[in-house]
This record gives sequence, C-alpha cells and structure tokens, in this order.
Amino acid sequence: MGAKQAIVDAASGRGYTYAELYEAVRKLAAGLHERGFRKGDVLAIMSPNLPEYPVAFHGVALAGGVNTTLNPLYTADEIAFQLKDSKPKLLLTVPPLLEKAREAAGKAGVEEIAVFGEAEGVTSFASLLGSGEPPAVDIDPAEDLVALPYSSGTTGFSKGVMLTHRNLVANLVQAEVVQNIDEDEKILAVLPFFHIYGMHVIMNQGLYRGATIVSMPRFELEPFLQAVQQYRITRLFLAPPIVLALAKHPLVEKYDLSSVKVVFSGAAPLDAETAELCSKRIGCRVSQGYGLTETSPVSHSVPDRAPKVIPGSVGPALPNTECKVVDVASGEDLGPNQDGEIWIRGPQVMKGYLNNEQATRASIDADGFFHTGDIGHIDDRGEYYIVDRLKELIKYKGFQVPPAELEALLLSHPKVADAAVIGVPDAEAGEIPKGFVVLKDGSASPEELMEFVGSKVAPHKRIRQLEVIDEIPKSASGKILRRVLKEREKEKGGSEPAPTGAPGTRQG
Repeated sequence: MGAKQAIVDAASGRGYTYAELYEAVRKLAAGLHERGFRKGDVLAIMSPNLPEYPVAFHGVALAGGVNTTLNPLYTADEIAFQLKDSKPKLLLTVPPLLEKAREAAGKAGVEEIAVFGEAEGVTSFASLLGSGEPPAVDIDPAEDLVALPYSSGTTGFSKGVMLTHRNLVANLVQAEVVQNIDEDEKILAVLPFFHIYGMHVIMNQGLYRGATIVSMPRFELEPFLQAVQQYRITRLFLAPPIVLALAKHPLVEKYDLSSVKVVFSGAAPLDAETAELCSKRIGCRVSQGYGLTETSPVSHSVPDRAPKVIPGSVGPALPNTECKVVDVASGEDLGPNQDGEIWIRGPQVMKGYLNNEQATRASIDADGFFHTGDIGHIDDRGEYYIVDRLKELIKYKGFQVPPAELEALLLSHPKVADAAVIGVPDAEAGEIPKGFVVLKDGSASPEELMEFVGSKVAPHKRIRQLEVIDEIPKSASGKILRRVLKEREKEKGGSEPAPTGAPGTRQG
C-alpha cells in the first residue's frame, strides 16, 4: 500500500504515494508544534486543489489543530471576514493569491502567511515541515474540532461550521456502508477541497478507502475529459452543472469515458432527466445523495448495491441517521409523499456554529435534530426526495412553487443549456415565477419556453416571465445563486412590487 499513489495532480503528474503522504503529514504536525502551534489552534487554507492539500489538512489534524478552508475566489473583504471570525495562527495559500491574502490578513490581524511553493517575504510550506516526531495530543473526538468550513452564506453572512473528529470519522464509516469504493479505484477531484463535499467525500473518503485521487485546480470541460481518459477514472463525484455538461455537451463525444463506473451527484438537486441522459450517454450508473456542511456532509445516499437508481431520489438515510419530514407551519411529523422540512439527527451533525449561539439554537433543537431548511419527502420505499430550499420557495397567490421543479422542466427542453427560476414581486400575486435560461443556439423564444413549461404544470406553477442570459450564477460547489438573480432584479426595477415584466423579459 505504501508505494501506491495516494494523490496526483492531473496536469503535471506530481503527487504523493501513501508512504510519502504519511511521512509528510507527520513532519508537518511536528513542524507546526515546533513553531508553537497547539491543540485547538486554527490554520487557514486558501488554495485550489493540489497534492499538498491533504498534507496540510491532516498535518493540522495530527497536531490537534483546526482547519478552516477558504474559497480562493473570495474577495479580500470576504477572506478577512472569515479570518476575523476563525482567528487562525497562520494563513496558507499559493503565490498567485498572495496579494489578496496579504490585504485580508492585514485587515484581520493574521500575522503569518505561508505558501505552497515559494514566494518572497513569506514562509514556504516546505519550511513548515519539521524533523522530529509529531506531538502526542489528547483528543476528545466528540468535542474537539478538526474542521471549520464556512456555510455558503446564501442568506446573510456565512457561518463557521464546527465539525469534530467524531463528526468526520462517523461520516466516513457511515458512507462506507453505501459506497463500495475499493483500492483499485481512481477518483477525479475537480470539486474544491475547501468545500465540505470536496474535502470529505472526495479527499478524505478517497484516502480512507485507499483509492488514488487525481486532483485538478479548477473545472474546465476539456481538461476534465482529458483527465478522465488519461487516468482511466472509475468514479466521479460531481455537482449538477458538470453532470449536465456530460449529458449534453458535444465535446464529450471526443473522449473515451468508458472507465467510469459511477457518477455521483451532490451539492444541489439533480433532475431525473439529466441523470438519465448522462447515464445513457456515458454508459454508467448515475446516482445522487444529499447532505449539508452541517452534516459533515452526507446524510442520504443511493447505495451502490441498490439494484436500481430511482430517478430523482437521493436514497435512504445513512446508517445511524434519524430523519423526519415536518410540516413547516405546525411542526407535526408528516407521512410518506408529503412535502415538509427535512430534520436530521446523527453522529455527523455539527457541534454548532462558531461564535453564533443564536444561529446554533435556531438550527439544532432540544432533541438534537438539525433543521435543514430543505423541503422534501419520503416515499413508501424509504427513499427521500429533495424538492427545494424552504427560503427559496416562491409564494404565488398563497401557493408554494418550488423553483427546482421548474428549472428541471426548463432543462428538459432540447434548446436549453442551463436554467434558474426565482420569485419576483408582483402586485396581484405577491410573487410570480421568473425563469432565466442559457440557450444552446439562441433559437428558442421566451414565449415558446414558457408555453413548454406551462403545458406540464398546474396553473399556479407557470413561469410568468422569462429572460435569456449568458450565464447562470453559481457557487463553487455548483449551487444556483438565486439571491444574485434576485439582487439583479431589484437593481433593475427597485424593490416595489411590479405587475409587469422587467425590460428585456417576456411575460406570460
């Protein structure tokens, strides 16, 4: 096992065997300890995916520290916000991000910056590696933190999610029961390690199972396809936008993807039609799961052993996970096939939000159930389905309209490449659904698309406005940033409810 490749950079071929990774982790833990880094201290990592990322993460963990991970695309102010909140001893980044890192560190009072590689005036990652033995640290797995990712902040400011050693280890063991990953597998890591999905489902789970991780610093379709072909990737953990590209983009035909056995989609709901298109085109199993940063992250997953993937299902709850569906208004438990808020209890549920007791109390009740804010249901077979975010449901004349349902219908149109739906103010209805689409060839009219969706849904779910745009705004993990579209709408027409369509749109 020691000589086996643990992680390799797709473009350069640079990486670590398992033996090299083990030694590097121990050296970093020793070196950090020599520099005064102690149990409970925080180290911030702001970097794209690269082979040293797991060295940094697990070196900090072995030293008894806490990893807070940052999105490299953040502005200096966004970085400073997280640094002020998490108070790291050191910020670890890459040379191209150094100017932004220095600005943010200055605002947040972080005294030391280190880089993977080398840069003038800052500590090199290589110099952090020590020569002695790592410290013997007494860890309480249920209480001591190891990871401090920040929630995406789709509403309000982002929050530090306190994940313990127990949270992360429990979730690896829970997922092991449903995902049959063996040592012969090659997993492509294109989703970012700073996000809980890339960090734990790909990086940590891949290493725990003894697979080989092939890392990429960012998603670009052709290099992604080239890496799958070159390294004979067997398993892809993706977000819906990449699954959509695999299902519909013409470039896919130029590459040999026959090595892929499983495509697993997470981070946002994947519509059934896109999943089926992708499965047929590549010739592999396409399944999905569900989870949140606050649940380390997996709470539900379609098992690899399931004889059939039920379209649209995120599978049953993981072992040792309790889940219930609750009526949003009354708080009463709901039965099968009734939509309500998903509540989760299990060893993977976070300790709480950092420095935010009020938000913690609002999300984890006295019985230990985490209130996800997601709307879904369970069917008669025990399979769960996620419908939409509670806070993003459109309220049309008192009816609740899930944007994700309308987005899936728009995506099923052959001329639509991507889509998003939001609620916009309306004097008569309160809110009306407005669609945004990216077209494949520009040949479909807004009227045609609104009629297409309208023929498939109840009257209250019809898209009343539609606008063609160049790109759907999305987070690094692939979630549609509907708040960005809402802000654009406010800037166009002000905050007053308006009965007519905004300029450049079509109204149905």
